[in-house]
Amino acid sequence: MDDANEPELEQKSVYRLQGLTCTNCSAKFERNVKELEGVKEARVNFGASKLTVYGDTTVEDLEKAGAFDGIRVFPEKQKMMAKSEFFWKKRAYLVTAAAFILLAIGWTTQQFLVNPNLIPTLFYGVSILIGGYELFVEGLKNLIRFRFDMKTLMTVAIIGAALIGQWEEGAIVVFLFALSEALERNSMNKARQSIGVLMNLAPKEAHIRRCEHEMTIDVEDIEVGDILIIKPGQKIAMDAEVVSGISLVNQAAITGESIPVTKTVGDEIFAGTLNEEGVLEAKVTKRVEDTTLSRIIHLVEEAHAEKAPSQAFVEKFAKYYTPAIMMVALGFILIPPLFFNGEWHKWIYEGLSLLVVGCPCALVVSTPVAIVTAIGNAARHGVLIKGGIHLEEAGRLKAIAFDKTGTLTRGKPEVTNLVNVSDQDEKELLAIAASIENWSQHPLASAIIRRAEKENIDFKQWQAFDFSSITGKGAKGTVKGTTYLIGSPKWFEETMENGVPERISIQITRLQQQGKTVILLGSKQKVLCLIAVADRVRESSLGIISKLHSHGIKKTFMLTGDNKATGEAIGKQIGIDEVQAELLPQDKLSSIKGLIKEYGKVAMVGDGVNDAPALATATVGIAMGGAGTDTALETADIALMGDDISKLPYTIMLSRKTLQIIKQNITFALVVKLIAVLLVIPGWLTLWIAIFADMGATVVVVLNSIRLNLNKLPD
Repeated sequence: MDDANEPELEQKSVYRLQGLTCTNCSAKFERNVKELEGVKEARVNFGASKLTVYGDTTVEDLEKAGAFDGIRVFPEKQKMMAKSEFFWKKRAYLVTAAAFILLAIGWTTQQFLVNPNLIPTLFYGVSILIGGYELFVEGLKNLIRFRFDMKTLMTVAIIGAALIGQWEEGAIVVFLFALSEALERNSMNKARQSIGVLMNLAPKEAHIRRCEHEMTIDVEDIEVGDILIIKPGQKIAMDAEVVSGISLVNQAAITGESIPVTKTVGDEIFAGTLNEEGVLEAKVTKRVEDTTLSRIIHLVEEAHAEKAPSQAFVEKFAKYYTPAIMMVALGFILIPPLFFNGEWHKWIYEGLSLLVVGCPCALVVSTPVAIVTAIGNAARHGVLIKGGIHLEEAGRLKAIAFDKTGTLTRGKPEVTNLVNVSDQDEKELLAIAASIENWSQHPLASAIIRRAEKENIDFKQWQAFDFSSITGKGAKGTVKGTTYLIGSPKWFEETMENGVPERISIQITRLQQQGKTVILLGSKQKVLCLIAVADRVRESSLGIISKLHSHGIKKTFMLTGDNKATGEAIGKQIGIDEVQAELLPQDKLSSIKGLIKEYGKVAMVGDGVNDAPALATATVGIAMGGAGTDTALETADIALMGDDISKLPYTIMLSRKTLQIIKQNITFALVVKLIAVLLVIPGWLTLWIAIFADMGATVVVVLNSIRLNLNKLPD
């Protein structure tokens, strides 16, 4: 949910809900809460079972507003006291069972009694009342207020059936409706389990050291700076930085990495991950509500609240569809008897059957259950999708553009060659380069600094003054009274009075053709040395292009600020279709706009920092390494929580599968209704067939959506 769209209201409270069963119940609960005294605005997130209230009210009043569905309300930070009940103790199942038993008794007496009218009718009537009481209360209220939804249609149809003497079919309709409601409730709870799994990842208590005292306390009471003491086999409760010890930590729950990662002093660890071997002591860096896991849970819940395009369309369609069905049913009841001498009893029955089969239930749930299931599945595999709209758009992608450094490559380049083309000492030149680059944040700068440190050069003695950075080109600084330039060959070609000498250009080209990035150190008058830097290609980058093509991606691109020869060498190694090199940040943005114009749906994959404009402009922005990286989580539409690009084909596959299932659901729901409506023509549509068609379609749609839980990362 976009904070910018939130009303400017004094008080905002967020609650978790138990017992929220269906989209119609969700809408009714939201309306009831809005009508409470002191409430100015309310929003229900059905997928995440959360309520946001603007204004002043109490939990007791909120639970009264949800009493029609037995909804329980808990403040967001309070532990939910979920009761573990056997299914036969749950009210929905008890009502369904009672309706069935009474229906069965009624049918049995009807078969064996000589005068079977009164007693079976009595059992059928009681079955209707018990199984449909809540339905009738809500349906009649809606009818009085001219609100036409599923319960309104069902109420009119069942009462109408009783009035024309079809007690048996009315009882069958009530039982099937109650059964489908119970099954839908159970299926929706399973679809929501992804959030529950995430919420239960981190322990509720942790053993800490504070002011030399050790204690076990609730995670809500842990403060930044406390020292976590984590024993082997324990889950990590908070985001923290290791200050003592070495161990293997299983981060699969957050990043989706299947292989445990070695953690030692200075490394970051995340709440919800598992310490496998040694004892770790770690300084807490974030409060419980700010941990990476908490942010993932929050973003997944907000993703459930954001309606996908197909969901918005279906809901808009259903808004007009339901009144239209009532008008058509009324036409079936009135026109044949009035104008074609039709039998009133027969056509009233057919009209009531049409009301039942016309319920939009299956259509309404066709999309949200699929979206909730897919987003939850992705989160469990270390892929954070920030909304149904992004999930659907990812399923329609035609082209994908990749940043090079830190995305396709490891992002930790190393100096491979230092070619001295002057009469100065090589170590002196390296010290000058490191002293200037010490002021820079560029990954290539860090490679030069690491090389100087490796050779034990104290470059801080060669302090650089008057440092300035030229974005996308290089930097300059004054060392011991001399101004030096360090940067790309292209910049030197533009800056030097006579350009780069040909003999040096030949050496530059030779190094670039080996996939190395070449940096020059010199002045406006001459080049002093060539520094070749290579960034190793990620092993996970190899083979992903062919997998993406197999999932329907037509073309892949690499957008890099590096020179063309280096970019093409790495692109060829990975299998990229086209390389666009020597791009400044604004050039990457222009490239994305051009690709969108040509291909329509284009994704940009980057690190979420330097590529922010391109990520924001692309149809879908996908950030690498979302775990612990605030920028990636905030900027991108999708974040690959582990620094693992091999999850990209899985993400595309899941998105396309979700689109496919949504289309299957909508098509199935409409076809079933169309077939049932056609049965009206020969007079074959009965009330029980109508309810079986509608509610059966709903159950099939929900179960089809839950199949998305079966999609897993490839081994």
